[in-house]
This record gives sequence, structure tokens and C-alpha cells, in this order.
Amino acid sequence: MKTAILFLVMLLVLVIPHEWGHMTVARWCGVKIKELSVGMGPLIFKKQKGDTQYSLRLLPLGGYCAMEGEEEAVDSPTSYSSKTNLQKIAILLAGVTMNVIIAVLAVTISLCIAGVVTNSLDSVVPGSPADKAGLMAGDTIIEINGEKTGTWEKVVEEISSYKEGEVLEITYRRGNETGTASVTPEYSEENRGYMIGIVAATTNDFWTCAKLGPVTTWELNKALIEGFKMLFTGRVGRNDIAGPVGLVKIVDTAADYGIAPYLMLLAIVSLNLAIFNLIPIPGLDGGKIFFILLKIISGGRINDDMEYKATVIGMVVLLTLFILITLNDVMNLFG
Repeated sequence: MKTAILFLVMLLVLVIPHEWGHMTVARWCGVKIKELSVGMGPLIFKKQKGDTQYSLRLLPLGGYCAMEGEEEAVDSPTSYSSKTNLQKIAILLAGVTMNVIIAVLAVTISLCIAGVVTNSLDSVVPGSPADKAGLMAGDTIIEINGEKTGTWEKVVEEISSYKEGEVLEITYRRGNETGTASVTPEYSEENRGYMIGIVAATTNDFWTCAKLGPVTTWELNKALIEGFKMLFTGRVGRNDIAGPVGLVKIVDTAADYGIAPYLMLLAIVSLNLAIFNLIPIPGLDGGKIFFILLKIISGGRINDDMEYKATVIGMVVLLTLFILITLNDVMNLFG
């Protein structure tokens, strides 16, 4: 039951802001919204407010924002088709922008809960090179051999680049004073690398996490883009792909480890949705943007009828892909 609730919450957090983004920017541009739906398929609940019908539908696998003049040209100042190309692109990009914002917020909250390692020292191993050089718990390492070390990752990078025979000149801050320690790392057979005997301190400070939130999200984004490249070049196997059914299992696993991993998973899925939506496949936001640009470049030789036919083909391809991925999920689940 818990997994089902968490899965449903994740879908709502992914879908509602995405469609709300489309609706909000569309209204800013003067477009009439006919329906905002959470879910697809048979109607469960609806409420009419002004010109817009707000709907809840049976299948929690997406949603949509139906705009006047979106499917065909309508001679009205409130239709999507009457807007400039720049306005149309802004409306289409609003959904994925909201997914990115959700990802940043989820990562930031996750970091606040789990804590982040800093370039300050929690402890120094007695008798270690760092201890012999005079480093103490509470010191903040600000430079190693002239290289700024604003993060723990940078501290580890500089220590890892040590070559035998060298000495690490470590500049640290202790209270309101700064000092320098000359440290010669020792090789650790257990860790298979050079160590100086320091342990990083962690913090749950909101502003520290807020600064790291966008940075961590960007690193996740780069990893996901690389994953998409591997997918399209055939370097990803069938068992490495998961759809809605597979996601339920992943949510269950993440939830067992606590709220922080669950939020990080939410961020990854939200970024996945943003990247996937920008792929220029007819039927997706990226496909619609692609056709807008194509019409501009072709000087109008690409018409709405051509776009409609391509969209139908694109939707068939996406539906087929969805069915295949779901079947793959079921096979992996029971295989």
C-alpha cells in the first residue's frame, strides 16, 4: 500500500506541475484553455471553472493541457494557432521547465535530509599524516597546492592526484585564522590509494544544500543525457530499461532506504521526463517545437496537415514503445 501511494504521489508531482506550466504560460499569452487533465482515459471527476474544465481521469500515466486551436487553426485571438512562434515555443517549453524546477527542489530537500559532505574536517585519524602535520577536527581545507578546494570532492581530487615523492601544501582555516600544513600522504593497501587520514564533516544547513541543489541536478542531467545517448546507440540492454511497472519496483526499493533516496529518485524521473519530452518526436513537446522551427526554415512549405499526419505517426510510435517497455517490465518482474 505504501509503495502504491508513493508511486501515485510521484506521478502527481511529475504531471501536475508540468501541465500547470503549459497552462500558466498559455494564459499569459492569452490562450484559452479548454481542459486541464490529470491522468488519461475515462473521466472520473470534472469541474468547470470559467472556460476551463479541470479533469481527473482513470489512468495515472500522464495528463494534458488542451488549448483552443492546438489541433487545428481557429480564427480567434484566444487560440493557440493565432500566437507568434516565440509564444508557442514558450508555452511548449513551460512543461519541461517545471520538471527541471521540481528536480532541483527534490534534490535540495534530499540533500537537506541526508546531509552533504563539506571541506571541513569532522575528525583526524590519530598518528596519520594529517595528524602529524597538525591538522585538527574543525579545520576547513581551503587550498591544496594552490588549488581552491571549496568542496569535499575537490579535496579528494587533489589528494588523489598525489604522486610519490611530492608533498601536499594544505592551506586551512581554523576559526578566524589560516594556516598551512605540509602533508606527505601514505599508501593504503586497504583503500588502494594514497590517504592523509581525514574524515569530512557533514552539514544539513539549508543554504549550503540550496547552493549544491542546482549543481547536483546538473550533474544528474549530464549523466541522464549520456544514458539517452547509450540507449540510442544500442549500448544499453533490455534489462536496463524501465517503464511505469518497473518504476513501481524502483520506488519500493528507494522507499525502503528513506525519504531522501525517494526524493532523489523523483528528481531523476522528473529530469528523465524533461529530456524525453524535448526529443523531436511528433506528439512530444520537442516534436512540436521542431515543426515550428521547420515551418520557419521552409518558408511555410511545411503545413499543418503535414504536421498532423506526422503527429499521428509519432503517437503510434510512442504508444508502441510504451507497450513494449511495459511488457519488458513485466518480463523483468517475473523473469
